[in-house]
Amino acid sequence: MTREYPERPLVGIGVVVLGPRGVLMIKRAKPPRKGQWSLPGGAQELGETVSEAARREVMEETGLTIDILGLVDVVDSISRDDAGKVRYHYTLVEVLARIPPRAETEPSPGGDADEAAWIPVEDIPGLGLWPETERIINLAVEMLELVDESDR
Repeated sequence: MTREYPERPLVGIGVVVLGPRGVLMIKRAKPPRKGQWSLPGGAQELGETVSEAARREVMEETGLTIDILGLVDVVDSISRDDAGKVRYHYTLVEVLARIPPRAETEPSPGGDADEAAWIPVEDIPGLGLWPETERIINLAVEMLELVDESDR
């Protein structure tokens, strides 16, 4: 099935990787939202779990290894053409992750990413992100605070 003008929604994975330097972000190299900052992620492959897809996508787009902490939310991304026909429809499973201790933390763009960088959380509102991405990041920050509190 093609990604453009699909017959049904495709499952996509978005990964909010949080660390001391902020949120791991990529600048998209392909549509939809080409040239915009986004969370690392992409289409889930047949036979791949959500966690496996999240790890693979982050590795492909940033070169980094992650530990999955949990589900943040599920979001629909639907883009229509000028005639109103659905051009893209992704059901996005958004997960929270962090870099494991002693793992590499310097991102290197690859795959569908033109750039990869840690963006301070306080700079996120100025990036012009899709509003759902910003909402997901804020939820993930709240979730990580709860996880960190329970680890104390």
